[in-house]
Amino acid sequence: MEKRLESLSDLETEANMFARTLAPRKGATLVTLSGELGAGKTAFTKALAKAFGVEEHVTSPTFVLEKIYALPAGQEFARFAHIDAYRLKDGSELAALGFDELMSDPETVVVLEWPEKVEDTLPPRAAEISLEVLPGGARKISYA
Repeated sequence: MEKRLESLSDLETEANMFARTLAPRKGATLVTLSGELGAGKTAFTKALAKAFGVEEHVTSPTFVLEKIYALPAGQEFARFAHIDAYRLKDGSELAALGFDELMSDPETVVVLEWPEKVEDTLPPRAAEISLEVLPGGARKISYA
């Protein structure tokens, strides 16, 4: 499925709708985000984190690689993890982040930017999302 998003407000609305489609799985719920630099991966992640109730300021974990946020009590998920794999050489480097342990927790939503960098070790995903910049600053979002 593909949609055209005209504005940041549209991106936030889309993230809110997408958040409602996610449900806990046997392990963590993995969502991957692909797209060129500036395509809106982090903006989508920020909006998704907000939809799940993260009140902290969400920033890209490009340099720290991973940030984990506690979610408000009473939800299906307890944690929201944001991983940026842009600086990783391959999936073996995810081990240092405790990725296997993270992925075994059904109360965690994991949003992973740049999955193509670590494709060799990724488990099945709940969703694969691709973002593309269109002329005029609009975005195309594709779900697989």
